[in-house]
Amino acid sequence: MTGFNGRAGPMPGEDAFALIGAGPMGLAMAKTLLEQDIPFQGFELADDVGGLWDIDAPRSTMYESAHLISSKKMTEFDDFPMGADVAEYPSHREMKSYFSDFARHFDIYPHYRFGAEVIEARPVDGGGWILRWRDRDGSEHERRFAGLLIANGTLSEPNMPKFDGAFDGELIHASQYRYPTRFAGKRVLIVGAGNSGCDIAVDAIHHGLSCDISMRRGYYFVPKYVFGQPADTVGGRIRLPMWLKRRIDGTLLKWFVGNPQKYGFPKPDYALYESHPVVNSLILFHAGHGDLRVRPDIDRLDGRQVHFRDGSSGEYDMILAATGYRLHYPFIAPELLNWQADAPHLYLNCMHPDRDDLFVLGMVEASGLGWQGRHEQAEMVARYIAGLRDGSGAAQRLRARKAKDFGRVTGGMSYIDLPRMAYYVDKATYRREVTGEIAALKAGA
Repeated sequence: MTGFNGRAGPMPGEDAFALIGAGPMGLAMAKTLLEQDIPFQGFELADDVGGLWDIDAPRSTMYESAHLISSKKMTEFDDFPMGADVAEYPSHREMKSYFSDFARHFDIYPHYRFGAEVIEARPVDGGGWILRWRDRDGSEHERRFAGLLIANGTLSEPNMPKFDGAFDGELIHASQYRYPTRFAGKRVLIVGAGNSGCDIAVDAIHHGLSCDISMRRGYYFVPKYVFGQPADTVGGRIRLPMWLKRRIDGTLLKWFVGNPQKYGFPKPDYALYESHPVVNSLILFHAGHGDLRVRPDIDRLDGRQVHFRDGSSGEYDMILAATGYRLHYPFIAPELLNWQADAPHLYLNCMHPDRDDLFVLGMVEASGLGWQGRHEQAEMVARYIAGLRDGSGAAQRLRARKAKDFGRVTGGMSYIDLPRMAYYVDKATYRREVTGEIAALKAGA
């Protein structure tokens, strides 16, 4: 059931911005645009809001057993808390309801055109964009907009690895996985041990004949609960120097997790917080009980046989690659996004250095950033657009800052060199920078 049936009303004029995506980031952007009285038209491929959290959406990569890996308190929007009846770690269905409620509460639904796939965005000489989209009935349309706000998410385009050899069984990416019954009667190999990989491995343990997991590198494992509380709420709002935070959190992990290497997991080749930790209380439990066998990286495939880099091998009926996703903005040329290496290079991960009519929202990741950190990004962008409209000196100074050479907001952290870490930030540093920009824009002069 959709939250808003039918199409939105008449489109705003050519001074409006086009907002692509009605996931949590798109909703935060829509809310802040309304607050700043900035006209916009939203476009969403699915029939309702929620983005990937809507398991029924055409490009959702959600699976039935999925829950948040951060607690509701550390994830929710500050001005729209989740209800007391919502679990500490909400399911995807609870999250979908939450975003639908958010959209209704802030009267966002009428501003979106649902069942609309954006297929091209091209700049217009002198400023502005031509947007071309396809409605669900197959009809195509074009319209000029003053600016473009891209919020179509970062977890929809599968990063499928290439393996040497050929596999005679079922080979799928995690994005194709929905229900654990798919594992019934199968010997399963999960490739990749990130949060989704470990979640899905637990499903395979419970529903398949057997489950192994292939890992290229080690991970730090974090339990969901510490001292009876969600782990991310224990000291989560206390800012500590990273060296001290690592020491304290590392000690807690030793107490509550122990040494994962005892269960066959490889030792991480990086320091704590230089990559996203795995928040899972069950994967080590099952490994310790012999329900899960840890394997090294794959060397080659041969029929149902998988050969690993340590010389061992195993036979499987299914290989599921939980190998993450690539940034994907198929409707716009990469050079227009100032793409460098593995991601667009943008000020505070969202603002183009040269254009004031193009923004990428939600291309930011950090442990514990939550939806509020993303809402702050949206508010900064909305206030900047409004400030330019109103002749604000603060907006002009921000324009000058974003045009200068700038680096990633890492807070001095050295993140591991992987494509998925290309837009990773240090949460405390990032939120301090963004809220500082918001404060300056509020001051205006």
